[in-house]
Amino acid sequence: MEGSAIKISGKQKSAFLNKVKELLPDGGNLSACLTCGMCASGCPATGMFDMDPRKFLRMAALGLDDEILKTPWVWACTMCQRCIYVCPMKIDVPQLIYNARASWPRDERPKGIRGSCDAAAKVDSGSAMGLTGEMFTDTVVELLEEVQEEQEGFDKLQAPIDKKGAHFFVNQNSREPQMEEDEMVPLWKIFHTAGVDWTYGSRGWAAENYCMFLADDEAWEKNVRLKSDMVKELGCKVWLNTE
Repeated sequence: MEGSAIKISGKQKSAFLNKVKELLPDGGNLSACLTCGMCASGCPATGMFDMDPRKFLRMAALGLDDEILKTPWVWACTMCQRCIYVCPMKIDVPQLIYNARASWPRDERPKGIRGSCDAAAKVDSGSAMGLTGEMFTDTVVELLEEVQEEQEGFDKLQAPIDKKGAHFFVNQNSREPQMEEDEMVPLWKIFHTAGVDWTYGSRGWAAENYCMFLADDEAWEKNVRLKSDMVKELGCKVWLNTE
């Protein structure tokens, strides 16, 4: 892949250099990166903003902190970890990217991700779309009644909420109850057919967590604890996040 050359001038800062060493095996041996390009070949963000995982890692290893902290490419990364899977040395590039994101002033991070994270913090559901537990419950109850009445063979279908002792605690992406409520039904039918013991929660039901992508550790933890507290309250054995 063609791209601009990395220019090095003068003594470079090394804040990211130590982070690179922590991510490499064998005590931080920088030669562990083979520069093979496997990470770049499988990355969906390769080529965006003239960047790819291999180039990003080498810039970090060379101490080019200023360039790393300015590139918007860190927000193009999906954090899918495909680069780790294909890397022969299993270098955790996404963690390095997360560190770069966290270095941005919060008010300069992408408005959409930031807004979704902030919206989730304002409701008891953790929903990035601002849906409350009451709104979610109303949607589920109305949709379930409709399916039971209109779809043959599913008059006994259930979509329990706050069922104590259920085996699975299930999260749902907020987009479905907000915009595509019918998309929730196939999962209910699968659980019904398989005889799965499950439940939603009236709180902490939202599956998404944009605070993770925003690299806001405090908000990320708050969102996760909202869900985990509900799992404990209901006494569920398995937490199933559909994301």
